[in-house]
Amino acid sequence: MELRTIKQVYLIGIGGIGMSGLARYFHHLGCRVCGYDKTATPLTEALQQEGIEVVFTDDVSLIPDGFNTPDEQTLIIYTPAIPKDSLILNHFKNLGFDIYKRSQVLGLISQSSFTVAVAGTHGKTTTSCLITHILKSSGISCTAFLGGIASNYQTNVLYGDTNIMVVEADEYDRSFLTLHPDIAIITSMDADHLDIYGDHTHLTESFRMFASQIKAGGKLIAKQDLPLAHSATTYTIGTEAADAYADNIRIENGQFYFDFRNSDFTIADIAIGIPGMHNIENAVAAAQAALYLGVKAEAIKSALASFTGVKRRFEYVVKNEQHIYIDDYAHHPEELKACLSSIKKLYPNHRLTTIFQPHLYTRTRDFVDGFAEALDMADELLMLDIYPARELPIEGVSAAMILDRMHLASKYLCSKQEIITRIQQEKPELLLTVGAGDIDQIVEPLKQILTYVA
Repeated sequence: MELRTIKQVYLIGIGGIGMSGLARYFHHLGCRVCGYDKTATPLTEALQQEGIEVVFTDDVSLIPDGFNTPDEQTLIIYTPAIPKDSLILNHFKNLGFDIYKRSQVLGLISQSSFTVAVAGTHGKTTTSCLITHILKSSGISCTAFLGGIASNYQTNVLYGDTNIMVVEADEYDRSFLTLHPDIAIITSMDADHLDIYGDHTHLTESFRMFASQIKAGGKLIAKQDLPLAHSATTYTIGTEAADAYADNIRIENGQFYFDFRNSDFTIADIAIGIPGMHNIENAVAAAQAALYLGVKAEAIKSALASFTGVKRRFEYVVKNEQHIYIDDYAHHPEELKACLSSIKKLYPNHRLTTIFQPHLYTRTRDFVDGFAEALDMADELLMLDIYPARELPIEGVSAAMILDRMHLASKYLCSKQEIITRIQQEKPELLLTVGAGDIDQIVEPLKQILTYVA
């Protein structure tokens, strides 16, 4: 396939964060872009407002004219999250179209670029957004495909006029193995996606394969102590054991500060625009990548201070004298621990009410003890049922499994409406909604409750 000949694109599963980025990219290039997704969301609404055609019924009669015959001007992209029995997917297959995964297309787009790819079971979205913001703030143009909405730019894709490309490299379905980066960052390799990989060993092997695909003369930046069989620039926080690290970490007036150090540079008194020890770790990785790209130390310091985060990554929804409400995408026990511990450090004297929605039956089954341990850090837990995404139910697996293993006394299994009613009554001083499913549907109602308190 030659990308330069493409004039029209149809995306099956257009509403996903990665797919919508490709939709915006091809629309920016002047292509006609259309797509299907099962549910309307603020993101699909934004795509429609930008001039992209989106339908929400899996009905082949809704496919626009012009997508009838395979040719070199037409590209069909799908996400593995789409069911195999999708009518639209099978329609294109039956017509003889070559159908490409999102990751394959991203690999083709990045082929001719100087690619900075950020991988990891957690931290990759924030780190890739940090690198993009550092480059843009320092006057270095880049194209970026991000796994979240960067708050500084209110989008998940940016367009540059250089050949530098920042890409979030997703390990799900081994997608990142389509990439051959010049600079690769690996933030973490914790067990996840065991429905795909089977066990942690196979996941680790995939990350090692990703590291082996770095171009000749390229750089690998990896968190300290990851089991990689490759030479890397390592990073960490709070210790000098790595090649790049943060020390002198402190909180002053609700703001995190740290010093960045490696063998060549010290950047002192960096104020980071987003809270959390895990985000300082992400910032160290981003700073090291930026130094490799020739960004000056002062520009890095300035950019980290002006970074406003990623939507649904420790996002302040309400922050007033009576109430603090944070929304986060964490859906793995390690992410939950990082999120809750950051909140506890920032607000040690507040009672934390946490609303959590487990994501996937397999993930709940595989990490039930880890979820219970992390959520025990809350003072009150309101638990939603499991969001199944692409999965069918598994007998005996439910959100109650997590509750049963917790020591916390104040824990409740609730519907979305019951949670809204409860928050209306309690009006907690410190609230966290957390999860990767459709928990974001209750963010706006909760925001209204805590913003307009009588």
